[in-house]
Formats: sequence, structure tokens, C-alpha cells
Amino acid sequence: MTEPATDRTTGTRVPLSVLDLALVADGSTGAAAIQRAVALATDLDALGYRRVWYAEHHLAPGVASAAPAVLAAAVAARTSRIRVGSGAVLLSTTSPLIAAEQFGTIAALHPGRVDLGLGRAFTVPPSARPGGEAPSDGGKAAPPPRPPAPAVPRLVDGLYVPPAPPNGFNDPALRERLLAQQEVIGAQRTPADFREEVELVLDVQRGTYRDRSGGAYTSPPVEGAQFDLWLLASSGGESARVAGELGLPLAANFHVSPATVLDTVAAYREAFRPGVLEEPYVIVSADVLVAQTLERARVLAEPFADWVLSIRRGERGAIAYPSPSAATAWTDRPDAERALVADRVDTRIVGDPGTVVERLETLVRVTGADELLVTTATHDPAETRRSFELLAQAWGTGDPVGTSPGRVTSAV
Repeated sequence: MTEPATDRTTGTRVPLSVLDLALVADGSTGAAAIQRAVALATDLDALGYRRVWYAEHHLAPGVASAAPAVLAAAVAARTSRIRVGSGAVLLSTTSPLIAAEQFGTIAALHPGRVDLGLGRAFTVPPSARPGGEAPSDGGKAAPPPRPPAPAVPRLVDGLYVPPAPPNGFNDPALRERLLAQQEVIGAQRTPADFREEVELVLDVQRGTYRDRSGGAYTSPPVEGAQFDLWLLASSGGESARVAGELGLPLAANFHVSPATVLDTVAAYREAFRPGVLEEPYVIVSADVLVAQTLERARVLAEPFADWVLSIRRGERGAIAYPSPSAATAWTDRPDAERALVADRVDTRIVGDPGTVVERLETLVRVTGADELLVTTATHDPAETRRSFELLAQAWGTGDPVGTSPGRVTSAV
């Protein structure tokens, strides 16, 4: 097993990684956003970030990361140390085998530097449920093993945990858009049991897969492929539980669902059994924006509420990211809009390097994170790059970049 990512006795900071959405700035293009994402990755490699992941989003004017495998392959070819991967491939649009073959192909060319992150099926719930975004970790979740997140804000050992936002799926425009998106994407599949789909990837990678009748199958790019499998979760439901039961590493989405992050991590740790990993390994995501001064950071952060609102209530999905001059001031925003985005705005970590480091240390302490996955949104790509640079300098990204969670000897 590799050395732990964090030495709790010495206070060594956990590694930093990046989730890049390839944001499209207002006035720019998707092609430019993809080109900038690849260029940014080479900077992140030089700055010592451990990994860079790409999400899967479709038909959103402000997000260009629709093909995580393609982006990961392009970045792997242009970098030397940083791990590349997905955060996440959604099992509603891509079968687990195809996802494994895509990332196994990348791993054949860049062995030991590839992560395949899987998210459960993206579906529009049949009835209202708490939370403003479609759950990235479930469409046919089993009954939750614990109560839902409290409806009141909490301060847990210095970490602000907001209440869940009002039910955004009551918005007819949002529901109609999500249903229409599924038809346009045209790849909506009916996933099997989530654990079965995850085990399929592991078994094909190990060369032990058998179908229900006992027939054996081999996928040359997957069998023996040197990629790590991750599960992403936004609640304490099936994704967190399956990750624990199979001994897989987990990415907990604090930046998407801050109200449920503690429940997500607790459910994973309670379910954990040695499998691919000997011990639990949790990466926690966070929305972060660093500038030289707190005042400058706040100015750059102003458009974030407009952008989140477009995701949770807009008719077209995430808008092209606005400039600060075009943003709606928080004090001018109606109460209903504030309520819908406050959980993400209030938990976004914004400030000068010292302020951001202090808040990230709190997040690590309270969640027990082994690693942080940082995402940053600004209108100006140069400001985004500068934020990552300032954070790397203040945090001290000196850990080995290419390492990954330790495995038991029986695993691939």
C-alpha cells in the first residue's frame, strides 16, 4: 500500500486536485473553453496538483466538458505527472463497459495516471424531492440509510453546513428542460442495479467477468488496465454505500450538495469493507476562488449566484459565465432566488490565500478528507489560472502527483 495521503500526526496538508468544467465565458465559445481547459491542465501539472477530472454535462451553454474521456486523453498526452480522469461519467448516457473501454484505452498509453469516476444515472425524479439540482448520484436510489439533511443551518466544528435548498424540481420550466434534454441526447439507457454495473467494471478489469449464463467475456483495453475506479456521491444513498461495500475510493460532492456532505462521508465509512482498497479514501470537492485580496476575490465571485440560479431554475441550463459587471448584486436579488442558491453561495470558499487555506483546513478536519477536489469559476480564464496558482503556493502542493490510494494485493 502507498503511504497515506495525509499524515494526521504531523499536520501535513492533504493533496489538491481539480475538477474542471471547461466553463464557457459570456462572449466566448465552447471551442475556446476546451482549448483553455487543456492549456490549464499543463499549468496544473507544473503547479503540483495531483489530478484533474472532467465532468459530463450536455446541452449547457456555459459548460463545454461533455466528453470527459476525450478531454482526459488530450490532457494526458500533453502532461507528464498529473493524473487525469472523469468526475464523472454518468451511467445514464454511457454503459459501464464502454466507459471502462474508453479509460482503459487512455491508461494503455498513460498507465498509472488514469481515474475512471462513475456517477449514477441522471434522471428527472417522478415527484418532488429536496435539493435544487438533479441528483448526480442517483435516479433509482434505494431508501436512504439515514434521515435527510436537517432543514436548518449548522456549524459543525467550524464548518458551515447549510440546509438543503427549496425543491427546485417544482419549477415547471426546469422539469420540462430536463425531460427534453434526455430526448435530445438520445443516449438514455436503463441502467442495471448500480452495484452490478460497478462490479462489471471491476470484473472485466480483473479478467473474471461472467454473464448470467456463465459465459466469459474479455475486453482487451480493460483487462489489466492501470486505471483506478472511483464512485461519486452527493448523498448518503446507494453510491456512497456501494463504494464502501466494494472498498472503492469515494468523491463526496460538497460543492454540489453541501447540506449532505457529512452524511455522504459517514455512510461511506460505515459501509466500508476492504476490497480494492484496504482503508477508506475520501476526496471532498469544494468551490474555491482565490485572489490576492479578499476584496478582489469578492468582486470576481459576484456572478456565481447568477450561474447557479441558471442551473437550478433556468430554461436552458448553465448559462455562459457572466462577467462581474453583468452580475446581479446579492442585495438586489429576490428572496426566492437567494433561497434557491444560498447553500452554494454561502459555502463557496472565497478570499485571499490565507482565508481560503484556513477554510479548506476546516473542511478537511470536519470531513476527514484524504484529498480535496477544487473547482473554480470566473469569467476571465486568467483569473481562474491565477486562483489555482495562489492556492498551490499557499497550500504547498509538494506531495507526489502520480500516486493513488493504496490497494490490497488481490486487486488489479
